[in-house]
Amino acid sequence: MSFVPSFPGVYIREVPSGSRSIAGASTSIAAFVGSFARGPVDSPVRLFSLADFETHFGGIAGDHPASFAVSQFFVNGGGTAYAVRVANGADAASVTMQDWGGAGPVLRATAGRMIGDRVIANPGAWGNALRIDIDYRTADPTTQFNLIVSEVRLQDGVAQAVRTEVFRNLTMAAGPNNAIAVVNAGSALITLDRDAGWATDRPGPTGFYSDDLVATPPNLALLTGQGEIDIDFGTGAETVEVDYGAGSPATLAAAAATLQDAIRAAQPANRLFAQATVTVEGDRLRVAPGRTSPDYAPGTIVSIADATGTFAATLLLDPGVPNVEQYFPAAAPVGLIDAAIVGDDGNAIDAPTLSGNRGLRTSFYALDNIDAFNMLAIPQAAELGDTALQAGVMAPALAYVIEKRAMLFVDPPPGTDTLDEAEAWLDEIAGAGLRSPNSVAYYPRLRVSDPTDGGRLREVAPSGTMAGVWARTDGESGVWKAPAGTTASLRGVPELTHVLSDPQNGVLNPVGLNALRSFDIPGNIAWGARTLMGADLLASDWKYIPVRRTALFIESSLFDGLQWAVFQPNADPLWLEIRGAVTAFMQRLFRQGAFKGTSPRDAYIVRCGPDTTTQADINAGIVNVFVGFAPLQPAEFVVVSLQLQLQQAA
Repeated sequence: MSFVPSFPGVYIREVPSGSRSIAGASTSIAAFVGSFARGPVDSPVRLFSLADFETHFGGIAGDHPASFAVSQFFVNGGGTAYAVRVANGADAASVTMQDWGGAGPVLRATAGRMIGDRVIANPGAWGNALRIDIDYRTADPTTQFNLIVSEVRLQDGVAQAVRTEVFRNLTMAAGPNNAIAVVNAGSALITLDRDAGWATDRPGPTGFYSDDLVATPPNLALLTGQGEIDIDFGTGAETVEVDYGAGSPATLAAAAATLQDAIRAAQPANRLFAQATVTVEGDRLRVAPGRTSPDYAPGTIVSIADATGTFAATLLLDPGVPNVEQYFPAAAPVGLIDAAIVGDDGNAIDAPTLSGNRGLRTSFYALDNIDAFNMLAIPQAAELGDTALQAGVMAPALAYVIEKRAMLFVDPPPGTDTLDEAEAWLDEIAGAGLRSPNSVAYYPRLRVSDPTDGGRLREVAPSGTMAGVWARTDGESGVWKAPAGTTASLRGVPELTHVLSDPQNGVLNPVGLNALRSFDIPGNIAWGARTLMGADLLASDWKYIPVRRTALFIESSLFDGLQWAVFQPNADPLWLEIRGAVTAFMQRLFRQGAFKGTSPRDAYIVRCGPDTTTQADINAGIVNVFVGFAPLQPAEFVVVSLQLQLQQAA
């Protein structure tokens, strides 16, 4: 844009330097697809640690093989991963709450969470451990309510809350405190929704509540002296003696305190009674059993009735308002639970579930929702029981990673623990078209500790472990270093299913199947660095993993770093700027030791100008950039030649 001064004075202009920089793309982001104990379905979640994996997907679970792969990735040095959970017909636990009077449903809570602007269900039996409390102890007890959701876990027979979320001063009306908006935005456990036509009243509070103490004031004078009530916390009616002494209590709070003391004294060894609470909440009296008893059940409905005297009637407890102690995914409606669905894990994961659907963005196609990943592992595909089924999953996955400039791990199936079985499996996947510069396979499978089975060893696929080794090698030496050798130790892997000898390794290496070896000093290590195109007979340029990954790294970096050039005038100034940016990027890699050669001239070449872009290309809106590099090949075979030097006669 031309600059035209309009008045005498000093003008300051900021002029761009014309220098562009290209940042290196990520190389170590792994993606794992499979079933997990919990987590959003068909929605990638970014993980930075095992703690994140525990939080979002429930951690290691014995019946979910992919969980061991994710764990092994972080154990072996991985830093960033995406996990995509798949499920086959699983149900998400849910509970629908009625209003205070029990006239009808008002709010439904479902195991799940909101990711972005989408509500994602979180199916599975894990959701049956959810508990929801509702109370009216708010800034405005007449219109607002609090919602507390907890996930419980049995410890010594007692349900203990292991995770709790609290949302206060919610309303059913539109506005900043709307319950659905607030909970969906902030909860990692549940989402709320409601159907059209449902009442707009608040959900009924949990626990046992008296009738309205304001509309019908209790006559506290009638409480003078002793009396009895029958109270049931779900284990049968218990007669409780209540003694208010010679005079009536001065306040309702004093009456509640005396009643609480009497209930606790009735069965001091039973924590349902010994930890019971009686409180005044708003216009009502609330009675709740203790929750640390093995006899406690969230579906318990507290009932109180007069035994002798008028104590329950005077405090408006008889019949009171029946409701569950906590809302939960019940097998059948109880109290103010209008309806509920018990969560389940669904059917076994099959090939169609793992293959996914591009249009629906399911399975690995859900990775379209993220910016980039570099490695893809689907360890459960190897456990489908048939190599043809595995190939049916891995073939579209291979096409997908090629499109995304990523690498695919292909795992041998369980029970592949002889050389003949490994060769036969490799022949089958090769026949299915899985030999590619972007695919890689390791043999044998691994044995790792299973914390869900008392620490006993179980057989797992090697993909998660090797993804971690790749990431660790990238961080220590760069993507151009082969992730193999004595430094490529398999952490957390005490055993291999097959201990290979040197001659056996010599059979696998020439056909492109990477060996995992066990040595005395370095232990279990990766001892191969070939892609599935690395068979000697194929003589591929992309024989080695570091060469292929370096090329993908350069491609991704240039793809992202040259976006600014789109729609710029296609002429010498643009070509010069592109050459400068790409050359600076390649020079930086050369200095880091990514290329072979002692000088930049020997290591790489960058061309962009009239010799690469013709007038016909210009007319078509095309600018051609040619980039070449001399890759570092790994030293697979170290040959030492010894010669006996004979002493010659003088």
